[in-house]
Amino acid sequence: MTFEVIEAEVAEGQRVVSRGVYLAPNLITTLSLLSGFYSILASTQGEFYKASLAIFLSAILDGADGRVARMLNAQSPFGEQYDSLADMLAFGVAPAILVYSFALQPLGRIGLGCAFVFTACAAFRLARFNVQVGIVDKNTLSLASPLAAILVTAAVMVAVDHNEWVGQYDTAVIFLFAAWVVICGLLMVSNVKYYSFKEFDKKSTFCSSNNWCVGYEYCAL
Repeated sequence: MTFEVIEAEVAEGQRVVSRGVYLAPNLITTLSLLSGFYSILASTQGEFYKASLAIFLSAILDGADGRVARMLNAQSPFGEQYDSLADMLAFGVAPAILVYSFALQPLGRIGLGCAFVFTACAAFRLARFNVQVGIVDKNTLSLASPLAAILVTAAVMVAVDHNEWVGQYDTAVIFLFAAWVVICGLLMVSNVKYYSFKEFDKKSTFCSSNNWCVGYEYCAL
């Protein structure tokens, strides 16, 4: 199933209508967007564990939509852009609001700034990925926004599970969260390379009887 997206293009005096956008993979992306939206609402209401689980669900759905699109041969430029917009909310905004509501709020403007650094870096990472598709190997870009969001979210879940010895408003924990969210944000815009396992091919991990491959194309002699 598709729905039409009409582009303002003219060919030989006639307006060209695109073939449409596939609903199956974009429906999964919409569910990921919904999970991120719910996470924000849960964070503002103090339900931090539910908010964390929603971000994890968004990460699962984010990996599923691409696989479904490839299985159905339903990739489209619209789907790519829509996925990036959903990722911005689910992995850029939702984790920042979660960690700010959970630990950084007592720091005032400093806490707000630390949370915003993560959101801004996620936006930069997603924009850089979009403009470098087909130019730079996507498997060797900096830390992906879903993984960065999971790192921040996992820290919140650990703190919630062990609140009896961590202390939600303990000063040391607050500053630790502030440093952690900034570090995760900067890793998304750093030059440190991370390999993606979304398209991992087991056949490419062995070069010969003595040489093992790292990732996709590099061999240790």
